[in-house]
Amino acid sequence: MPHTPTFGNWIGLIALGLIWGASFPGVTIALEGFSPVWVAAGRIVIGAVTLSLIAVFMGVKLRMSPAIMAYAAGMGVLSNALPFFLLSWSQQHVTSGFAGITMAAIPLFVIGLAHFFVMGEGLTRQKASGFLLGLVGVAVLIGPGVFAASGSEFEAAARLGCLAAALSYAIGAIITRRCPDVHPVGFGVLALWVASAVMLPAALITDGLPPLADTRPLLALLYLGLLPTGFATLLLVGIIRSAGPSFLSQVNYHVPVWSVLLGVFVLAEELPGRFILALAIIIAGLMLARRKGLQARAPA
Repeated sequence: MPHTPTFGNWIGLIALGLIWGASFPGVTIALEGFSPVWVAAGRIVIGAVTLSLIAVFMGVKLRMSPAIMAYAAGMGVLSNALPFFLLSWSQQHVTSGFAGITMAAIPLFVIGLAHFFVMGEGLTRQKASGFLLGLVGVAVLIGPGVFAASGSEFEAAARLGCLAAALSYAIGAIITRRCPDVHPVGFGVLALWVASAVMLPAALITDGLPPLADTRPLLALLYLGLLPTGFATLLLVGIIRSAGPSFLSQVNYHVPVWSVLLGVFVLAEELPGRFILALAIIIAGLMLARRKGLQARAPA
């Protein structure tokens, strides 16, 4: 069945854009005091505690059937543990603005995946054309010369790591949409605790106990856990369950803009000219892919 976005869905979408856009500079700052695996583990555990408290306050009861737990595990790994680590590691070698821009590729991946896994969202000729155009923008984005070289030998791998995180987010969105009917807050709690069970042991095994960080990276990690991970999970799951993963994917139209602007003004990162070209091509592809659907809904 088609999902008609509500006014609340749009407000949640805008809020997610700003919250997630600010997460990329937040990761860069957190890396000043923590390793990538601890940035990922720390924000997930803080987010799990935050959302659990919200669930208790709301009186949400957790449903833990085998089917729901399987989907929660998929979301926990693919929408939290894996992309958080990939982005944290990659942002040691690329700017926060670059990492944010790669999130514009998420809708492209969702369009392709939804064709196979979400009823009513098949890949038409127009969607395929937009998908291919968007991939051209991705190629421009990750190609040489898009950003000033950082001098790191891992810069190329980091660019691919950011793109892999975008793909992971897209798969996680499809999994969340296909989950059996369950309260979004309870589902988010389960997913974050699964992610915690994955990342916390990984951090302890690889890096030992976290260091005593300075105030600046510590506050950044708290922000990452409380808002982009904890509170945003509530918004994310609710929007996907209500309006569908394709609607949620539109948040990535403005996440890159926020990430670049905040990177420039907060971290004094360089604003590269070719980023505008890459982002414009990606968004043009997404608009082309969605134009037919928008026209069909206009009379209603």
